[in-house]
Amino acid sequence: MNKNINSDVEDKAIRQSYNDKKHKTNNITNIVFVSTFPPKVCGIATYTQDLIKSLRSKFGESFNTIICPIETEEENYEYNEYTEYKLNISDAVSYLELAAKINKNDTVELVMLQHEFGFFNETRNGLYLFLKNLKKDVIITFHTVLPKPDKELKEKVKEIAHFAKSLVVMTSISAEILSNDYEIPFDKITVIPHGTHLLPFTDKIALKEKYNLKNKKVLSTFGLLSSGKNIETTLKALPEIVAKNPDVIFLILGKTHPAIVRHEGEKYRDFLEDLTCKLHLENNIRFINDYLPLPELLEYLQLTDVYLFTSKDRNQAVSGTFSYAISCGCAIVSTPIPHALEVLKEDTGIIIDFEAPNQLSVAVNTLLENESKREELRQKALEKMAPTAWENSSILHALLFQKFRNNRTELNYTLPEINLGHIQNMTTDFGMIQFSKISRPDINSGYTLDDNARAMIAICKHFQISKDKADLQLISIYLNFIKFCQHNDGSFLNYVNEQKQFTNQNYETNLDDSNGRAIWALGYLISLKEILPQKLSENAEEIIQKNLVWAEKIHSTRAMAFIIKGLHYQNSEKNLPLLKELANRLVKMYQHEAKDDWHWFENYLTYGNSVLPEALLCAWISTKDTLYKQIAEESFQFLLSKIMIDDNIKVISNKGWMQKENTEKDTPIGGEQPIDVAYTVLTLSAFYKIFNDEKYLQMMNNSFNWFLGKNHLNQIVYNPATGGCYDGLEEKNVNLNQGAESTVSYLMARLSLEFQ
Repeated sequence: MNKNINSDVEDKAIRQSYNDKKHKTNNITNIVFVSTFPPKVCGIATYTQDLIKSLRSKFGESFNTIICPIETEEENYEYNEYTEYKLNISDAVSYLELAAKINKNDTVELVMLQHEFGFFNETRNGLYLFLKNLKKDVIITFHTVLPKPDKELKEKVKEIAHFAKSLVVMTSISAEILSNDYEIPFDKITVIPHGTHLLPFTDKIALKEKYNLKNKKVLSTFGLLSSGKNIETTLKALPEIVAKNPDVIFLILGKTHPAIVRHEGEKYRDFLEDLTCKLHLENNIRFINDYLPLPELLEYLQLTDVYLFTSKDRNQAVSGTFSYAISCGCAIVSTPIPHALEVLKEDTGIIIDFEAPNQLSVAVNTLLENESKREELRQKALEKMAPTAWENSSILHALLFQKFRNNRTELNYTLPEINLGHIQNMTTDFGMIQFSKISRPDINSGYTLDDNARAMIAICKHFQISKDKADLQLISIYLNFIKFCQHNDGSFLNYVNEQKQFTNQNYETNLDDSNGRAIWALGYLISLKEILPQKLSENAEEIIQKNLVWAEKIHSTRAMAFIIKGLHYQNSEKNLPLLKELANRLVKMYQHEAKDDWHWFENYLTYGNSVLPEALLCAWISTKDTLYKQIAEESFQFLLSKIMIDDNIKVISNKGWMQKENTEKDTPIGGEQPIDVAYTVLTLSAFYKIFNDEKYLQMMNNSFNWFLGKNHLNQIVYNPATGGCYDGLEEKNVNLNQGAESTVSYLMARLSLEFQ
């Protein structure tokens, strides 16, 4: 189920979908993107292609993105999709014709123009004529922002800005330059960082073997080759690096820039090859003279130990190559362009001076000799760059588009395909590992009954849909783990270390909730006995019956709720009295605490709240006792009134529970856990099935969108590249670790949408 990051099939499907909808008008926003596009070999062409692909993937029902390629007189590219518009930048009349053609199309509401000064120099005043005559709103992305402009440049930029609804730049430094040096109002400037690619966890050793780099320490740089890259700085530093690290190899990835080839041929590459020979570095340098396909490029970057960015252009505002390298987890050594200064502060990389080979050799040797330092930089850089993932870039662009349509555009988040990749990576033959460092399973964290019980429910749900026999192996692993955790008296322990030993934490923690989750999981498996192998349900029945003597003694609120759900799914007549006993305990708790303005089971709202009304709903289905139904509805409506705000979900923060006596207190920002959102989605699903009220379905979809970026940070919590879910939404950042609890919680919520 894992998808290639640049799947041609996926791309064609997305493009076809958009071409089919191109002329629909309803409430879909039509946006024309004026830019270079592949197959033109150009960084901005790649950037725009990635942005459009992300918008189409993320908001497929919200926008029609229409491409308008920029070409010179000599260029005549074949594009992968229909081009209703083109701009010949060699001809002033073409600018006027394009404006007139777009103006005539009533379905076009926005124009997104990618600006680079070199694009519009062939025709004097061409861009001015286009913007002046265009009657549509336009947003302009500045890929270069030059500081300290002369009078002519300053006036030209102010003139362009005058026509734009918003100017998009990629760094805060560029925004400050526009504001301070060009006197552009700050409220007209939007900072959206250069997008980066999310990638699944890969084995660097295996990748090095694939590219014949086994046992090598790999340095790399990539991009269209030109003298501005200043790669000779690295070559001059290499003798000192090789002296200490003879197993080093430096990869120079990329063909020469087509414009450079037209004017001077391969003069710069020849110079680098001559310098390589002069310094006797033939065995330590590999030239790869290709414009690499994205998947291959990303693999080269993922196997890289240290990425080198040595541009000598003091004014280079942003670098796509730099962004790609960081997203691949490379330790970075860079010259101080504004982009690097902004991203690599706070010890996320090493900054060296321009044209300083001695500094570069010291920095590289320091990193090559210290693997833990490289790993530290990798982790910090990934954390720093996570908000810039293309998925998050598309959210920020979509919100900007929505703003200039006065919120008339409804943002419909596209459901990601179900991806079990991270679940499988986190599961050994023994069970599901508890924690993950970013996307790398951390076997040292051991295993828990909690995670394996939830995982069994999720994969049982998946099997209901897929009938994939591979699921049966996972279900067996999780069931065997649950059995492993059961003691002779029927109770369960929760914490197991890497050596398959129960840890002391079991005797220091209340395990009632863990016992309850196990019953829930076992009951759910039993409910599917008609489609699962008989041995699985028989084992589950045996384990659950052995525990029920213990379960009877439990008075913990959520543990009772989990057990009620498990018994409901088990659907055993002989266990119905226990289900009613536990449900009655919840009723008594509710009746004791409920007042006019507080309809809850406890005097505070904490974690996993939705499971309580859902449990009573299950109890009503099993017993038809209307009191259970009444309290289920009352309590759930109360909970929703506290966590659904303006159609968005904001679950109770683990930074501070909501107290009965102080409900008006400002709630903390952050501390939102995926498991709480998932439990809410599951409960909304249950209520929708029973009451068939569309409001529950709407809230269910809105709540699920929290994972996809509809939250206070406007950032994804689910990682579609790995199939993992981040561990929490904090005030200013997302916790990027993709542990078992969060990943399984997401999967349970995602699968719930398949049953509607």
